[in-house]
Amino acid sequence: LQSGIEDGDIYDGAWCAQYRDKKQWLEVDALRPTRFTGVILQGRNSIWSWDVVYTYKVQFSNDTLVWTPCMNGTEEAVFEGNQNAETPVLALFNTSTVARYIRINPQSWYENGTDGDICLRAEVLGCALPDPNNIYAWQTEPTESKDKLDFRHHNYEEMRKLMKSVNEACPDITRIYSIGKSYTGLKLYVMEISDNPGKHELGEPEFRYVAGMHGNEALGRELLLNLMEYLCQEYKRGDQRVVHLVKETRIHLLPSMNPDGYEMAFKKGSELSGWALGRYSYEGIDMNHNFADLNSVMWKAIELETDKSKLINHYFPIPEQYTSEEAFVASETRAVINWMQNIPFVLSANLHGGELVVTYPYDMTRDWAPREHTPTADESFFRWLATVYASTNQVMSNPDRRPCHNKDFLRYNNIINGADWHNVPGSMNDFSYLHTNCFEVTVELSCDKFPHASELPVEWENNRESLLVYMEQVHRGIKGVVRDKDTEAGIADAVIKVDDIDHHIRSVADGDYWRLLNPGEYQVTASAEGYFPSTRTCRVMYEHYPTLCDFRLTKTPKQRLKDILARGGKIPKDLQLRLRQLRLRKLRVTTKAINQRRAAAIRNRFTINSAHSRFEEDQTKQLGSQKVQGFEFKLKKNGSSSFFSFFLFRMIIQVHSLHSLQFLRRLDLTALSAQIFLQPQLF
Repeated sequence: LQSGIEDGDIYDGAWCAQYRDKKQWLEVDALRPTRFTGVILQGRNSIWSWDVVYTYKVQFSNDTLVWTPCMNGTEEAVFEGNQNAETPVLALFNTSTVARYIRINPQSWYENGTDGDICLRAEVLGCALPDPNNIYAWQTEPTESKDKLDFRHHNYEEMRKLMKSVNEACPDITRIYSIGKSYTGLKLYVMEISDNPGKHELGEPEFRYVAGMHGNEALGRELLLNLMEYLCQEYKRGDQRVVHLVKETRIHLLPSMNPDGYEMAFKKGSELSGWALGRYSYEGIDMNHNFADLNSVMWKAIELETDKSKLINHYFPIPEQYTSEEAFVASETRAVINWMQNIPFVLSANLHGGELVVTYPYDMTRDWAPREHTPTADESFFRWLATVYASTNQVMSNPDRRPCHNKDFLRYNNIINGADWHNVPGSMNDFSYLHTNCFEVTVELSCDKFPHASELPVEWENNRESLLVYMEQVHRGIKGVVRDKDTEAGIADAVIKVDDIDHHIRSVADGDYWRLLNPGEYQVTASAEGYFPSTRTCRVMYEHYPTLCDFRLTKTPKQRLKDILARGGKIPKDLQLRLRQLRLRKLRVTTKAINQRRAAAIRNRFTINSAHSRFEEDQTKQLGSQKVQGFEFKLKKNGSSSFFSFFLFRMIIQVHSLHSLQFLRRLDLTALSAQIFLQPQLF
């Protein structure tokens, strides 16, 4: 019982008694005979509650009718509980007891707490025993794995040794490198697995798994260490699936993004590390809220820009205030951002623990609501990615499994939009999608953040197929190379646009690109600065390989001219002719516009002259001295000017204000062929 009613409150989950007396108890059914050895107790600590149990008793039963107390010699044992709400306290029994049921019976508690409640969090220790008569035998999980891997928790030094041993066993397909250091100086090691390690191959996608962002969520770390062992062993054995994956994909595994936090949790051990110890960096930073908030940048631009065609929808730049040395950004976060920028990743997953669900972007709500469905332009593909992992995970896909905590994700098929679960500004998933070409989801691997080492073989069996099939999704969609039509050189930073999906990606240094898409037919356009855009139809099939969709772009004449002049060369005749044609076309367009304006002016003049003729017939007898509302002016008979003068004055003299009169005094009345005599009494 480890998390809260409110998802954002990581301390609040607890069992609370209905009444405040010593008759209350928490009963656990182990479903089969179990050798119970001890209990770990915690209190309840949250932003609105603080409760602890100081002392408690324990009873055992095989049928829930007869209960046997845990004894300390001739007296019933009373165990020490908590003095504070967060620190786990271990109590081991003097002798282990075999039973199916166990009760924890509080005897004293903090009565001045929130309403004086009896609240606790507990973990029961024991070993399951075989029982041929167990009606729940079909629910019994395997305790071993057929794979011969190093199933244990590895601290920093042990992790280094394991990675080195994998590299020595498979030197042709592995490489170890570091992307930076933690706050205390521990290196962030990555294992690369590829048939050509250390090199980006044209057309081969880059994939990454990241684990240990929260140091106490240890399962992801061990799964990635097991995965690198497994891929090495199966590649040497000649497993076709693994061989194909290694040869067609460049795989990067970062098992520990927060090694400082892990070391803190590891020292306490899986049973005593608690729910939060080691979650944060050494500086106290939650790295899953520490990436640049590009969501707000995007949504603000959408609100301010009236011309939607000018909006960008990818490769959002990082705000300057985030990159400054004074910014509160963890060194580990900076290292991962540089890693993302240096390698053209296509697909990724971020491994966490404490729940059983796969979440996909966006993780942040648009209006900072606590939770609200906030989809990306690639909502359908992200749902596919999440479903792929969840549906192949043996625990998530079990329809009879119990929820980890208060939220039952089985109702959502074990996938959910991140923002629809809880608001996470500054997440790595959102940053990856908005700043790079890479799509990323978060996988919550297990109810227990730091499972016991004995559970690791089972967890590997639960996740092995999911880890493999998710990596294979990097080959779904379209891929190709954008080249210069004349030189066949790859074009970097070409924009790949898919009609009806408002999120573009870009080609990388060699001109190759990958666009993850669900099966279907798409209109795809490639464009680059200095080139004419090109559009073609690309059909994505259901097979596990991408559709090739290459582009050859033609340089614009202007760009060709720039290139030639930059080299100091002569302009070829075909380019001269092309430029002359463009100038003539521009001249024709300009001339046409001028002629259209002239024609419009002639039509307007004809209309005015016609009106003027009718006007002069009506006004001939009235020419001379005229008075209009306090103004005296004279009109000269000189053609159309009398009409314009009279028309102008009739419009302006409607306004009776000193401001308007001063404006009239500044008019060039001579140009209007009129004389105005302002009566002095008006001033």
